[in-house]
Amino acid sequence: MTKQTPQNKSLTHLSVLISGASVAGPALALNLARLGARVTVVEKAPGLRGGGFAVDFRGHVHRTVLTSMGIWDEIHARQTHMGRQTVVAADGSPRVDLPAEMMSGDVEIFRGDLARIMYERTRDDVEYVFGDSIASLAQDADGVDVTFERGAPRRFDLVVGADGLHSNTRRLVFGDESRHLRFLDHYVAGFDVPNHLGLDRTGRVYSEPGRAVVVGNYDGDPDRAGALLVFRSGELSYDRRDVPGIKRILRDRFAGMGWEVPAVLEALEEADDLYFDAIAQIHVDRLVENRVALLGDAGYGATMGGMGTGVAIVGAHVLAGELALAGGDFRTAFAEYETRIRDFAKGCQKISGNAGPFFAPPTERRIRSRDRMYRILASRPLARFFKRLTEKAATGIRLREYPC
Repeated sequence: MTKQTPQNKSLTHLSVLISGASVAGPALALNLARLGARVTVVEKAPGLRGGGFAVDFRGHVHRTVLTSMGIWDEIHARQTHMGRQTVVAADGSPRVDLPAEMMSGDVEIFRGDLARIMYERTRDDVEYVFGDSIASLAQDADGVDVTFERGAPRRFDLVVGADGLHSNTRRLVFGDESRHLRFLDHYVAGFDVPNHLGLDRTGRVYSEPGRAVVVGNYDGDPDRAGALLVFRSGELSYDRRDVPGIKRILRDRFAGMGWEVPAVLEALEEADDLYFDAIAQIHVDRLVENRVALLGDAGYGATMGGMGTGVAIVGAHVLAGELALAGGDFRTAFAEYETRIRDFAKGCQKISGNAGPFFAPPTERRIRSRDRMYRILASRPLARFFKRLTEKAATGIRLREYPC
C-alpha cells in the first residue's frame, strides 16, 4: 500500500485516466498515487506484457528520478548484467568490441520486468483495467467523458495517453498517426532464438550493407537468446496483425546473408513472440490538448536508440510533479510539463536517428568506418569521454524540486 502523508494528499480531488500499462503509464500512476490522486490505468492487452527488449538507464537524471520513485534498488536487483557486444565478420571473428556502458547504460532491465516492478508498487492504490481501450473522448469545461470498447462510460478530470508509438489516444485527440510519425528508412524485428552460440550475457552483431542481425543473451539462460534484425528500406505496406506476411518480408530481406543468419531465419519460422515495426519518431505540434496530455512514446517516441524508456520515466516524474506544484490546476501544470520536457525529449530523439545506420550502414565502406570509429572510442584513453558522450542526452534536463 502506498504510504500517505499530509504532503502527498494534494491531488486527492483529482481523477486521472491513463491509457497504457507498459512503462510510461505505470510510472505516472506510481507518482500520482503517491500524491493521492485517484488513478485508473486502461490497457488493451489482457494483462501485463512480459519480456520485451532490454531497456537501460544512464546518468544522474535517470538515477534521481528512479530513486525518488523508490525503485532504483529493485531495478538493480533485476538487472540483466549484460556485458560487451562484439561486432563480427562473416566467419565469426571479432572486428570490434562495444562496451557494456555503450549498449546497456549504467543499469539495464527487461521492459517487462520494469513494468512488473511499477505495477506491483501501485496495484493496491491504482485501478488497472486490462483487455479494454478508449473508444472516444469528449472534453468540456469540467472534465472528460470517456467511452470504452468494452466497459461502461466514465468521466475523469484528466486523461493521459501513455499508449506508445501507435497511440490510440493521440489519434482520437491529436489526429491521425500519419501527421505525427516520421519514418527513418529502416525496420526492426525481434524474437527469441535458441542459444546455439552458447552466449552468456554477451551479444554478436553482424552487418552487411543495409541489413544487420544481432544475437544476444541477456539473462544467462543457456538455452535461449534473442535476435534483433534491422534492415534499410523504403516504407512498406503491410498489416501489423499479419504475422505470416511479416515473416515473409523478413525471409526475403535477409535471404543469402552470411554468418549465423540462416539459423536465425530458421528459428523465425517457429517464433511466437515476433515484434516488427518501422524505426520511426513521433513529432507532435503540442503535447497537451485541454484536459488530455501525451506521455512517453505517444508524445515524443522513437522506436529504438532514443532512450525512450528513460525519457518516459522522466516525463512521468515531471508531469506528476507539476500537477502537485500547481495543486491540480491542470492548465498551469500541463503548460509547465510541455515546456520542460519538450527540448529534453527532442535531444534524445536526435540520437535515435542514428540507430538504423549504426546497425545497418548502407555500404561496406560505411561498415568499416563505423568499426574504426567505435574501436577508437572504446579504447582506454577515450573510455571516460565516450561514457560522457553516451550520457549527454540523458542528462539534458534540469529537474525541479517536486513533492513526490
